[in-house]
Amino acid sequence: MEMHQVRYFLAVAEEMNFTRASERCNVTQPSLSRAIKLLEEELGGLLFHRERDSTRLTDLGQMARPHLQSVYEQSKLVKRLSKDFVERWPLKLGIMSTISPDEIIDLIANMRTRHPEVELKLCDANAKDLRARLLAGDLEVAIYALPGRQPDERIHSIPLFRERMVLAVHREHRLAKTGAFAVQEMNGESYIHRVNCEFAGYADAVLREKGVACKPVYWSERDDWTLAMVAAGLGFAFMPANAVKHSGVVGLPVVQPEFWRQVDLVSVRGRRYSPGVGSLVREAMRKRWFGQRPERVMDCEDAPLPAGGEEAAA
Repeated sequence: MEMHQVRYFLAVAEEMNFTRASERCNVTQPSLSRAIKLLEEELGGLLFHRERDSTRLTDLGQMARPHLQSVYEQSKLVKRLSKDFVERWPLKLGIMSTISPDEIIDLIANMRTRHPEVELKLCDANAKDLRARLLAGDLEVAIYALPGRQPDERIHSIPLFRERMVLAVHREHRLAKTGAFAVQEMNGESYIHRVNCEFAGYADAVLREKGVACKPVYWSERDDWTLAMVAAGLGFAFMPANAVKHSGVVGLPVVQPEFWRQVDLVSVRGRRYSPGVGSLVREAMRKRWFGQRPERVMDCEDAPLPAGGEEAAA
């Protein structure tokens, strides 16, 4: 049984005339008659008595009509709900918790203004957790940085911005006025460990190669608490330059070697995406991240979409 057969049957049952029913359904009368005949064959009996000047329902037709009417109404309801769902399909976006909130709020505001039909569901976490949730399908897109990561063919990355990492020290620190902080100067210093730092593990290996050992004295999941502890002289912190927003703290670029983080918009290759992903990609690449547009952007309309997302974003 096909839905167009049900629709044709209901039209004839209401019009009691095959010609008017075919006009109402915008099909030829022979096509409508064939569809009704196939439905009768499937149900095992005649649905209409066809007489020269009139058409009327058979007993089988009368019995079937309310059930087929219900099936047809339910199918229309499902289509309507499906359409609403697709149009409002939530876009699940993961954001690395160490990115400046002001930058993310700017992106969200642009999405709200230019694409009000897109419903954003946001979550923040550290970079490794975001990557795991992205690959597991819990997120559609994520914005994060993972220094030193190995290439992964499953991942599609669009560069958004680079940001220098600095040592945050209190204003009375012995190196506060030097303008830079050589890695070797970190040796023996008290260290406030940022739990969500994406450089954890990667930077440690670099420091070991340089013979540098730091003593973690506090662990914090929040950058505002970390900065407050630094300002109180409890230790230094390793953090993004744009995160050092505290009157009692100075951010010193790390040198010998330098540390930078590359923050990307990340998706999974070949996965089907909600319609809003294309809009998010364009807004993320149109935006000026800390005053600079992503390097790959020539025009926002030419922004590359994640593989597998073109159809959904069209």
